[in-house]
Amino acid sequence: MNVRLSQGSNRLSGIAAAVIAACFATSGVAAESEKILQRSMEQLPSPPWGADDELGMANAIGPGTWVRCAWHLASPKAKSYELSYIRSNTMPKSPFSGPYIQKFKPTGGIPFTAHAFNGEELEAGAEPAAQATQMDALGHFAVLPEPWKMTPPFPSENATYYNGHKQADVKPTPDSPLLKLGMEKAPPLVTSAVLLDAKAYVGGGKPMEAGQVVTAKDIEDMLALQGLSDRGILPGDVVYIRTGWGDHWKDPDTEKFYYTKAPGLSYDAAQYLGAKRIVAIGLDTPFIDPVPEGMLQGKAPPAAGTPPGLPFAVHHYMLTQMGIHHIEHANLAAIADDKVWTSCTMVLPLREKGGAGSAVRPVAIGKPGQ
Repeated sequence: MNVRLSQGSNRLSGIAAAVIAACFATSGVAAESEKILQRSMEQLPSPPWGADDELGMANAIGPGTWVRCAWHLASPKAKSYELSYIRSNTMPKSPFSGPYIQKFKPTGGIPFTAHAFNGEELEAGAEPAAQATQMDALGHFAVLPEPWKMTPPFPSENATYYNGHKQADVKPTPDSPLLKLGMEKAPPLVTSAVLLDAKAYVGGGKPMEAGQVVTAKDIEDMLALQGLSDRGILPGDVVYIRTGWGDHWKDPDTEKFYYTKAPGLSYDAAQYLGAKRIVAIGLDTPFIDPVPEGMLQGKAPPAAGTPPGLPFAVHHYMLTQMGIHHIEHANLAAIADDKVWTSCTMVLPLREKGGAGSAVRPVAIGKPGQ
């Protein structure tokens, strides 16, 4: 399919809608049964979570999400999908971190034994938790009462985190780990997932453009086109959205293109998903937020509709306001090509005490051809 929609418009012409619907058309959606969904909802807790809460929407993870997951695992036609990229010295790398260079140590031995062993080490300044497929801790972002005017020092003492936690309690000194909202607080995310193919719908079969957004209306339209309107997005779901930007992930990264800009979620889409009480959002992009050409270099403003002073407004809203984790650089091509719109996903972050993020290896198990 190669139908291009006019940028900035989410209204489909009759012909375009018919072509896209045909592209999405399948023999039936492998969504959980009504009985399973009812059992799930009966076992899901609801907010508010309490003044000391550090889990956010991950409070929903438990029997209510596991029963949905188990339904997919039990399907005799289910397949397993890797949703992460292979990490290497030549992959696309974050411009916000030190050089991620893994050095391979020579084979060593233990005196007076027959053992030989191998190992690796990272260069100083590397941030492995911020490279390749990774997940943000809720303590990754905070918000200030007003924009910083670049007058030193940075007023970190005024920062407020998810659930009203203050800087003095979360990170009291510059070299302190996160005492609250660190990566070790995130549970294993074992739950149902919904995959939305924005490359097909918003991009017309091509990767979305840098700065282009997936809106709340786009999400509802994709749910309808993919046969998911009745199921919808449920509390505790992980939502994956393929924008097609992952097509630009190249290893070796000789073009230095992938990490310079990207499409992303609109602010109203973040609010829509927040109201659904999802546990995590994963895109095949570096930022989740839309980053137009030139924005990172200070030569262009954020995408239209971004609240003032919050160029990474989706990060702000999801992490600091709603307690929803981000999964960045999700590898969604294979699962989207197989039309696995619903699945069981498992995302297990490393239990790094006080860490602001973690490398992750998310997987999904579901029935192709939904």
